[in-house]
Amino acid sequence: MEALLEDWLAALAGERRLSPHTLRAYRQTGAAFLRHLEAALGAPADAATLAALTAADVRGFLAARRAAGLSSRSAARALSALRSLGAFLGVRHGIDIAGLRQVARPKVPRSVPRPLAPADARAVAVATGEAARRPWIAARDTAALLLLYGAGLRISEALALDTDVLPLGETLLVRGKGEKSRIIVLLPVVREAIEAYLRLSPWPPARGTPLFRGVKGGRLSADVLRRAMRRARVALGLPMSATPHALRHSFATHLLGAGANLRTIQELLGHASLASTQVYTEVDAVRLLEVYRSTHPRAG
Repeated sequence: MEALLEDWLAALAGERRLSPHTLRAYRQTGAAFLRHLEAALGAPADAATLAALTAADVRGFLAARRAAGLSSRSAARALSALRSLGAFLGVRHGIDIAGLRQVARPKVPRSVPRPLAPADARAVAVATGEAARRPWIAARDTAALLLLYGAGLRISEALALDTDVLPLGETLLVRGKGEKSRIIVLLPVVREAIEAYLRLSPWPPARGTPLFRGVKGGRLSADVLRRAMRRARVALGLPMSATPHALRHSFATHLLGAGANLRTIQELLGHASLASTQVYTEVDAVRLLEVYRSTHPRAG
């Protein structure tokens, strides 16, 4: 079974190009599932064991994980991982695990993204840079965060950029999840911030090197940028939700508020499904309701 598990993970990495983080989570779920079956059976699991699994067996595993502190959201992800494993085993090895298909996905409370106000989004990007001790690091941090807000990038997408994107133009080719490419618009203020950083950087932008570099010249770590923004957030009195990823939420929400349609926002964000983008309509509705309640004389 361990060999089948490794085959599945290799297929996910090679064909679906899942991130190392996702692969690690899937590996942990698959291994935990096998351990649960072996404990329940008192013997190693094999192909016959999997084929004979019932929905009750799968629910038993999820219940055990929930009892160990797994959240509803994590339980839903665990079931998705197991379904992926079941589909792989069915197609590649002829092992049909009908029990996996009969288990309903755990209900997950839908969380609404918490964007920053436009002024706060710009202020935290600038303040993050101003807190840096070296001018080139200050310019780097400001440029990176402005890129997240001005183009709606994930932090991993921004920090994965190489100097091959230079010279910068009005658009930028970005590789997102699953190595899927999309073209984003590069606003003049963002382009100017990146160019200002490159002029100050002690690392010449040689071809094939990281665009955003750490102090030793390697690729800038997301944790470094998160910590820098955390300090600026505290200094500005912004909520804990003011993270680099919140800048991506802010980008989408502010576009929607300005009249952009969902399909366009979906393409700019790189969402595979429009359903992922529709959550921003709820954000905009919440914001409008808050404005109504605070300003309308008959509200409340």
